[in-house]
Amino acid sequence: MHPATTPFLAVRELAQRLNDNDADFDAVLEMARSRQVVLLGEATHGTQDFYRMRAQITRRLIAEGGFDAVAIEGDWPDAWRVNRFVQHEDDADADAALGDFQRFPTWMWRNREMRDFIIWLRAHNAGLPPQERIGVYGLDLYSMYQSADAVIRYLEQVDPRQVAVARERYAALDHVREPQAYGYATAVGVRPDAREGVVAQLLQLRADSLQHLSQGGLGAIDAQFFAQQNAEVVVDAENYYRSMFGRRLNTWNLRDAHMYRTLSALAHYRVRRGGTGRVIVWAHNSHVGDARATESHLRGEWNLGQLVREAVGASALLVGFSTYTGHVSAASEWGGNVEHKWVRPALHDSYEHLFHSTGLDRFFLPLQGVASEPLREAMLERAIGVIYLPQTERESHYFWTSLPNQFDALFHLDETSAVEPLDAPQQWHRRESPEQAA
Repeated sequence: MHPATTPFLAVRELAQRLNDNDADFDAVLEMARSRQVVLLGEATHGTQDFYRMRAQITRRLIAEGGFDAVAIEGDWPDAWRVNRFVQHEDDADADAALGDFQRFPTWMWRNREMRDFIIWLRAHNAGLPPQERIGVYGLDLYSMYQSADAVIRYLEQVDPRQVAVARERYAALDHVREPQAYGYATAVGVRPDAREGVVAQLLQLRADSLQHLSQGGLGAIDAQFFAQQNAEVVVDAENYYRSMFGRRLNTWNLRDAHMYRTLSALAHYRVRRGGTGRVIVWAHNSHVGDARATESHLRGEWNLGQLVREAVGASALLVGFSTYTGHVSAASEWGGNVEHKWVRPALHDSYEHLFHSTGLDRFFLPLQGVASEPLREAMLERAIGVIYLPQTERESHYFWTSLPNQFDALFHLDETSAVEPLDAPQQWHRRESPEQAA
């Protein structure tokens, strides 16, 4: 195959049209055949199509590819409740299992597509022995207080003598029970920080792990891992919130490094309990794609996709998702209500506009090999998180990247729909139209 001479022709040559059936994912399943970790992205945190397609791919990776864990861009203790639901250990109702996702933005995981997926996974697990059941786990670090409480509850069950010591070590966190307020107070010296105590507690759990594991079989392994990862969350979250008000550390790097360490620990844990340790990740493109291909690299930032590639090389598959226009569930400010927003058509010098210009509408795009070379020259890519600010579209939502260096493959959908929150407020049902936005 001779390389195409322009990006337009490269897309036309490489793109595989989607037909809205399972065969749409045959190519990505083939690419994933020998990988240890598959990272599935999203261009927004509020697009129904991305959640639905990730679920379809994940079902096949589990059923046909031997993957046994799903790791999401969600908090560790919140996702653990979902894990217990899909493994038939807690909750009989999927809505209840998603009930611990109470922190903004709740719609990110409390939505219809996520509920449908965990119902499927629970049914899939019903016929498997406990050590082979697929798990769902969180990679994020925002749950500082919930995780500290979970460590205490664990010690109350397995080592009551250590409870008072743990409470004392975590005491410095407790003066406000609001992590950003804790971070500010410690950064400006109003309160002493808790770093020594939280690190000591993590080391204590590690040192006592064999003793705790001697108290049972698979259940003890699960409980010990849950507790130790909560202790890891407390250490990294304490550092993260304290660093928010300093200038020496990049909090983005702290967060993605935590995600990477959690992912690595999760793979080892799944092997230890009798599984394959092959993991599927659901996170935003900005975490999944290799940061070395983007302008964030010039700011000294790394991300999960880069760290995974550096660690395991070709054993990782990085898959992005993009859209040209449509609707998205997003807020207008941090902590604000979810809104049903119109996604403006992509800017002309973006990959999304290039994809739209081909007239192919919906397609899968492999990005490795000589045919993708014309796409390596940097273009803009759009990223919408939990906030969408169309009035500052270019500054708020676009960055420069080289797509074939960022991802191994990408799914593009010209027009997409908003993910529906389980607890959609009344205003969400009033969908913004292009006419209203004009």
